[in-house]
This record gives sequence, structure tokens and C-alpha cells, in this order.
Amino acid sequence: MSSQNETQEYVGFDTITQQMERKFLKRGFNLNVILVGESGMGKSTLINSIFASHLVDSMGRRTAQEVIRKTTEITPVTQTLEEKGVHVRLTIIDTPGYGDQCNNEGCWVPVIKYIKDQHAAYLESELKPQRARVINDTRVHACLYFLNPGSRGLRPLDVEVLKRLTEVTNVIPVIAKSDSMTLEERTTFKRHVKEEMAFHRIVVYPYASEDDNDEDRMLNSSIKELVPFAVVGSEEVIDVDGTPVRGRRHGWGVINIFDEAHSDFVHLRNFLLRTHLSDLIEVTAQRHYEQFRTSQLRQIKEIRAQQAAAAAAAGGSMPGHQIQQSASQQMPTGPLPQQPMAQV
Repeated sequence: MSSQNETQEYVGFDTITQQMERKFLKRGFNLNVILVGESGMGKSTLINSIFASHLVDSMGRRTAQEVIRKTTEITPVTQTLEEKGVHVRLTIIDTPGYGDQCNNEGCWVPVIKYIKDQHAAYLESELKPQRARVINDTRVHACLYFLNPGSRGLRPLDVEVLKRLTEVTNVIPVIAKSDSMTLEERTTFKRHVKEEMAFHRIVVYPYASEDDNDEDRMLNSSIKELVPFAVVGSEEVIDVDGTPVRGRRHGWGVINIFDEAHSDFVHLRNFLLRTHLSDLIEVTAQRHYEQFRTSQLRQIKEIRAQQAAAAAAAGGSMPGHQIQQSASQQMPTGPLPQQPMAQV
């Protein structure tokens, strides 16, 4: 009898999480990561190490005879990965040629333009009269920004680019090839970078949120202590006393990329994929894309108001309904003005 009463009193809306999980597993999700840094910083190796798969090939120069790229190129590569029934359409965007010139003025422009173009494409799909049920999301969810370990902190180029990148995407700074530094040098480098980011008011991901509880705040605080992540990547498996280790061999020993005493690699991987993956996607939609969307729609409103005013002035003594008709005919028929979207 009691069991029957419980059945009658049980509503069942708590099963929504199971329903969402089934739909999510069926549909999968998109994750788009852009890699920004000079050639030779180990960008491809690191991303291959994070996903434990050979996803992208290095776009750097392999011989001295190869011509140095004069402009920053954008090369996205998309792969579909599966893990325990979960499918992810992973797009890795490399930026060969970035920062490789003596004069790097404007080398960031193609990077910023690509990120904004993905916002624009998504907005255009949203505004279509008959839009797709599920819009293909190519918006950049995370930017791994590679700092040169040979510098003593942020260079002027780093400051300029980080200021611009943090306005449009979630930036995660990493110290490339940190095994080239001593532990003392690594600690000093991290301190300098944090001080310079604070001085220049550069705010990187993760961001503080009113929705954070005590556990979230503690987790984010521990992550900010590690930023910039001192990382080492490797696709090579080395035998150390009969134990296979993924790492790099030096004259003085072997770097194990999974050893937290050697590298922040494990912390970075866990941060990206195990604790903040959903938040990266959500923050992209609710913060960066929303800012872009608001700006674009405001521009559309202003353009149409100007066109209506011009049509009204041209109408002179025309009857009101004819002025309104004339103004509406001169309004843009497309959902978006193309020129503002391309601005960087």
C-alpha cells in the first residue's frame, strides 16, 4: 500500500537529467580551440598530447630552405572523437606565421577576424527565417596562448594581443616547452606574467561569476594560482626502467609529462576537459557571443533608423503612409550588414 502511495505521489521531473543525457549522447557537441603562438612552441604536440591522439601535424618550418610565412594563416582541422559513448566534433585552429616576423605589427588581425567571423556566421544562422534546428557551432570556445619561455615575462606583442583576444574569447595562457627552464626560473616567470597581466588589466579565463558556489570559487582560485600553465607535451613513449613513459629525454634525465612535479600538463588537461569544458562552451555563448550579437544588432538598428530618416527627408511633403513605404523599401533586406562583421 505504501509503495502504491509513493508511486502516486512521485511526479518524475527529476528524470530530466537522464533525458538530457540521452539527447546529449545522441547529438554530441562541438569544441573549437585556437592555438596562438610562434612557430616552434610545440602547439601541435601539446594539443595532440592533451587528446591522446595525433590530431594535427606541425605547420612549422622543417628545413632552413623553407620560406618563412609573411602573414598569419588560419588552418582549422576537424576530427570526431568518441569516448564512452560521448561524441565530440573537435576543431583545432592553428595559426602558422603568427609572431614569426621581425615586424609583427598586425599579425593578430587574422586571428581576431577569424573569431569574429565565427560569431557572425552563427548570428546569421540564428536570424534566418527558416533556421536549422541545430546550428553548427564553429564559435571559438578556448584560445591557448603560448608564451615564449625565452622571454622574462610578457613582451609588448603579448600584451597587445592578449588585450584583444580576451575581448572575444576565453584565453588560457601557457608557458611553452617549460622543460627548458629551471624550477626557479619557472616560478619567477609565472610571477612576472601575473604581475604584468594585473598591471595591464588583462583578465583571462576562468572568470568570477555570481553563480559560483564555494566549491567553484575554490577550484577557480587553485587554477588561477597555476596560470600561466607551465606545460610540456610529447607524443613519444620512452622506456624508463621497464616502465613506458610519455615524455621527453634530456641529457640529465627524462621529463614525464604526467608527473605534476615536472609539468602542469595534467592540471591543464583536467581544467580544459574534466572540470571546465561545459563552462567554456557556456561562457562563449553567454559572454563573448552575446556581446558581439548585441553590438551587431545595435548597428543594424542605427543603420535602419538612418535610412528611415533619409527616406523621410527625401519624401518631403509626401503623405505619411508613402514616406513609411519608401523608408521600408530602402531598409536592408539581408539580416546583417556585412561590413561591420569583418571589422577587427
